[in-house]
Amino acid sequence: MANKNLFQTYFGKLIPKANTVNSESAPAYAMEPKHALAQFAATGCLSSTFYTDAGEQLEQTLALCRDVDAEWIARTAVYARTKGYMKDMPALLCAVLATRDAGLLRQIFHRVIDNGRMLRTFVQIMRSGATGRKSLGTLPKKLVIEWLEVRSEAELFAASVGNSPSLADIIKMVHPRPATAQREALYAYLIGRPYSAAALPEIVRAYEAFKNGDSLEVPDVPFQMLTSLPLGTSDWCAIARSAPWHMTRMNLNTFARHGVFEVDGMAELIAARLRDERAIAKARAFPYQLLAAYTAATELPRVVCDALHDAMEMATANIPEFAGRVYVCPDVSGSMQSPATGYRKGATSAVRCVDVAALIAASTLRRNPNAEVLPFENDVVSVPLSARDTIMTNAQKLAAVGGGGTNCSAPLAMLNKRKAKGDLVVFVSDNESWMDARNPHRGTEMMQQWNEFKKRNPNARLVCIDIVPNRTMQAVERADIMNIGGFSDHVFTVMAEFASGGFSAHHWVREIEQIRL
Repeated sequence: MANKNLFQTYFGKLIPKANTVNSESAPAYAMEPKHALAQFAATGCLSSTFYTDAGEQLEQTLALCRDVDAEWIARTAVYARTKGYMKDMPALLCAVLATRDAGLLRQIFHRVIDNGRMLRTFVQIMRSGATGRKSLGTLPKKLVIEWLEVRSEAELFAASVGNSPSLADIIKMVHPRPATAQREALYAYLIGRPYSAAALPEIVRAYEAFKNGDSLEVPDVPFQMLTSLPLGTSDWCAIARSAPWHMTRMNLNTFARHGVFEVDGMAELIAARLRDERAIAKARAFPYQLLAAYTAATELPRVVCDALHDAMEMATANIPEFAGRVYVCPDVSGSMQSPATGYRKGATSAVRCVDVAALIAASTLRRNPNAEVLPFENDVVSVPLSARDTIMTNAQKLAAVGGGGTNCSAPLAMLNKRKAKGDLVVFVSDNESWMDARNPHRGTEMMQQWNEFKKRNPNARLVCIDIVPNRTMQAVERADIMNIGGFSDHVFTVMAEFASGGFSAHHWVREIEQIRL
């Protein structure tokens, strides 16, 4: 009789052999190039992560671009910016298109390069030579000029914050022709050439008057333009009154240090802005950014802290209610302690991958009170949670767990041991499972355990959310399994479609393919 270990009977769906290894040299499945590029675009910040440095991330992204057609690059850039709210990766993909397909670049440029920060990043990447050229070129130069021409003087002045390159550097590069005396004066002012003060836009004159002490009225300009000036409490209150949503979120402790909350009505005003549903949507806020603000807060008024809780509930409002029994499995292993947006000197986020995983789990529990959360590292970890607690509270409880190896199959193994019934299982991880490594010819252990789960639950679906740049997965893509990357709230939209049977195989790739150019 033949060896039973080699030729045992498979039950349910045939498990494909693992065809690659992950960063821990454990069995894994390789993503196809389109899926992999989407994964990098939705999660990559061109910064070093636990498993790869920034240079390797750039090289892998460029290599993936060579493996796909230009239309896919364009669609991925639009998706990453408009759905994933990413910055560096969409700008990089636009720079790649400048050398691959100028026509496609023109079609998507203004959808992707939609603010001053994005413009500066695009120009920086183009001139670095990373994508094959060290100059803008004819069409990119025209697109940059168009970008400048369609902005108002106030928008351009606000966009002048930032360096390497600055907006002034870009103006010097492309030589836009001013259509009005006001625009001519503004360009001259920005690049340090003689200008007519009387012709300057009103906002610039107001700023100069305040800076020179000729006016006590704080101008409505970006926060960074004011921080170097000697300001009193009344000035800081004026800044706080007009601050946009993101600036408010990022500077709560600054306002507290300068006595803003001690002024009658200011705490209530800022709290109202933080919980403004329209402002949250306009700011395209990541839920983890609210967690960062809450975690970093030191001595804020209770009304402001409560507003951050309310804002979190609003920022995750589109998380769906799922039918049936739901299990959510956040990875709390050691590798998840790395910054969510990577390590970058002077700009490393305090929010870790585990914080993002915890937020997704807590948000799902909030909308699905009967869901069970199974955090895992070496094994499943017990963390008491209540669906009645706020998302912020439960997320902090989950994120407080940390360390250990990565064992992605552990939650499924526990469910199989309990002979549990279920309709949807959601994993949030970096997918670098290694503790459960087995014979790659039998596939990954996660696939083994999922197939065991499917015997009892033939209609169940598995969603694997990967929050780091990755080219491998632990569960192979098929009709009942979806792999998706990113940490914007759009992930939940795609997940809801999949859970309700709205997507077929290669679900996330199909979502991006539907983007119109």
